[in-house]
Amino acid sequence: MPQSATGKIWKELLEPVKQPLALAMAQRFQLDDVIAQILAARDVTLETVEDFFNPTLRAFLPDPASLTDMKIAAQRFCDALQAKQNITIFGDYDVDGACSSALVAQFAAYFGVNAQIYIPDRVTEGYGPNIEVITEIAKKGCQLLITVDCGATSFAPLEAAKQLNLDVLVLDHHQMGAEVPHALAVVNPNRQDDLSGMNNLCAAGVVFLFLIQATKILRARGAFETMQEPNLLQMLDCVALATVADVVPLKGLNRAFVTQGLKVLAARNNVGLMALSDAARIYEKPAPYHLGYILGPRINAGGRVGDAALGARLLTTQNLAEATDIAQKLERLNKERQAIEMHHVDEAIAQMETKLALVSPNVPYALAIGENWHVGVVGLVAARLKERFNRPSFAFAISGELATCSARSVVGVDIGAIVRSAVEQGILLKGGGHAMAAGLTIELKKLPEFEAFLQEKLAAGFLEISSENAQVLIDGYIGAKAANVEFIKKIQLLGPFGSGMPEPVFGFLHHTLSFVEELKNNHLRLTIKAKDGTTLKAMAWRAVGTPLGDFLQVNRGKTVHICGTLAVDTWQGNEKASLRVIDAKRV
Repeated sequence: MPQSATGKIWKELLEPVKQPLALAMAQRFQLDDVIAQILAARDVTLETVEDFFNPTLRAFLPDPASLTDMKIAAQRFCDALQAKQNITIFGDYDVDGACSSALVAQFAAYFGVNAQIYIPDRVTEGYGPNIEVITEIAKKGCQLLITVDCGATSFAPLEAAKQLNLDVLVLDHHQMGAEVPHALAVVNPNRQDDLSGMNNLCAAGVVFLFLIQATKILRARGAFETMQEPNLLQMLDCVALATVADVVPLKGLNRAFVTQGLKVLAARNNVGLMALSDAARIYEKPAPYHLGYILGPRINAGGRVGDAALGARLLTTQNLAEATDIAQKLERLNKERQAIEMHHVDEAIAQMETKLALVSPNVPYALAIGENWHVGVVGLVAARLKERFNRPSFAFAISGELATCSARSVVGVDIGAIVRSAVEQGILLKGGGHAMAAGLTIELKKLPEFEAFLQEKLAAGFLEISSENAQVLIDGYIGAKAANVEFIKKIQLLGPFGSGMPEPVFGFLHHTLSFVEELKNNHLRLTIKAKDGTTLKAMAWRAVGTPLGDFLQVNRGKTVHICGTLAVDTWQGNEKASLRVIDAKRV
């Protein structure tokens, strides 16, 4: 079989053993065969089909009290609300942190408490609480500190808070070791002693459960005898945004969060998200794509190259003029971020290609380092390295004798566990994260030791991991004529798509590349034509200069096999089918 442009093997996602399940689904629920096959390939069962198509909170919501320390945390929070105490929220500088901070602040505001939000500067302060800020917060009279999307490994800062008699609640989801920091409560489904089974939640999901528990407690205390209960469902737009942006698996409760949250987002009740959607020119019905690729990056832009607090301010303001101003600032910052990212990515790819050529093509990780790189975009650089080289990737920004790094992983490699292990061995100054993403700080002189550590950790499983990630999983083979708007809308009913619930990929065999045009930002616009003359518009994003882009341009006018995901493009009220190209190969 000819090798694909990206060097990957095309493999049908639906295993033969699941064919009977797909047939049973099609018959019992009157589904199209292709729809049933897509569901069966994604581990949907006959018993879960109905919940899959209608993922409600009622079907998936756990008892929030099942999370370790949840009751303690919610009770202390309710005490603070009812006593009108001074509350400070310490959040992370990414989308999940901004959304989590906004959720707590909005809930507190409903009870007349103006909780202050503190978002650290990514460059000057780094991730998580620090002793200096906690000391300052305590001096200003804070009586309750709530850390969101951070704090689970902040041992020294939280010990300092304890010495200052400052109560701390940690609401986090990052991986933890056996040791738990000193705090009144540490709510984290990734605690080793947490048995809730909710370890796939992002921080905003944890916060939402926290607010449900707080509402239960306030109800039991009679707080709503003279006032209405807060409408937590109206907060699901922020939960959905964080869930998609933090790339947690879109299964079970997360799927319900996103499905219901998109309905709330469409109602445009959150002034900040409405202003940001308008600034980003989102005119169609919001979808996970808009959360992950349009709104999320703009909120992140504040923390990457501007004011880290802009995102949280946008999500909490009730003033349309202020929201519009912040949204315009984030729009400008996002364009600045894109320019910086493009420059850094070019450097990083060149470094890695040189390494593969001079050292070995079997280096089991991708690593690049820049002396003048902006620390706010190294996570994006790492993501591009992972996409390009299909291996765990690390991007470092040098600052004096130290380097700050963001890492992104591939299926089969728990990058968070690897980073924590390197911290425990004294190789890294600090670090932590998830299975698929992590951050770390290292002394430059220890970088060779860290690379040797990575080589040792990753080399043994490199070939197996590489082969697993060097695959394009195909849901089915169709022709351009079948890929019409009606068909695509049926596929879209299976959404939301994202991590853990991949968007269906279709292969188009023996189609001619009848048109290939280079656009700005390294995109390629294509037209493919079937043997019966039917054409289908297509896009290959950021393809120029990549093996895929080179293949498409060289094979203009030739017949090839091509694959990708399908979408409906809307322009001035007209709907057209479009293919987002993932890979291609010679016939």
